[in-house]
Amino acid sequence: MSPNVSSIPVFNRDASGYDALRRGLIPCFDAFYGTALDLIDDWRDAEKLRVLDLGAGTGLFTAMVLARHPDAQIHLVDASEKMLEQARQRFNGSPAITYAVADMADAELGGPWDLIISALAIHHLEDAAKKHLFGGIRGALSEGGLFVNAEQVLGHDSQVEARYARTWLQQVRRLGVSEAEIAMAHERMSHDRCSSVENQLQWMRDTGLSQVDCSFKAWRFAVLSGRG
Repeated sequence: MSPNVSSIPVFNRDASGYDALRRGLIPCFDAFYGTALDLIDDWRDAEKLRVLDLGAGTGLFTAMVLARHPDAQIHLVDASEKMLEQARQRFNGSPAITYAVADMADAELGGPWDLIISALAIHHLEDAAKKHLFGGIRGALSEGGLFVNAEQVLGHDSQVEARYARTWLQQVRRLGVSEAEIAMAHERMSHDRCSSVENQLQWMRDTGLSQVDCSFKAWRFAVLSGRG
């Protein structure tokens, strides 16, 4: 989860305990990440994948990809140095993993990459920056490459958005997340700039990405993808 500039201190502060709460704060955790991984498995057209993880945070999504594709070479980009410190500890010096402390909104994406992934990160960008990033992703993908974004999205009107917030709170409390942890999550979420599924799919199509789709959605959590 890559923060925007104003939220970097909050994410640096919470980096060490970030992963421990993921299942509690993402009630649909298994289906959410599982769908993203299944999309990759269904597409897989390279034996040794070249992967870019945008807003990689502690490397949680990268670790899941590596578990299924152990020969992958993955480059992690995140604006929070403390988050990437956690990723470095996770991967323990693996030569298959490289790192860059950078804001994905204006970072040089390099490439071409077979696969570009992101999880719970791009929603920190304003709409114009999302559109710009999607264009950069299209340009950085190899021909036939895949972009998978496991994301937090906005309801299409205020009533739907209120329902998302209400349902999420009920679910995480049922999962045993403490009120203190919920308060910290709300502080991080105050920096969110979520956009609707419909808008993001259109912005992705506008870049020239093909087979653009929303393969999974549960309230505010959705998995979006497109092909280069």
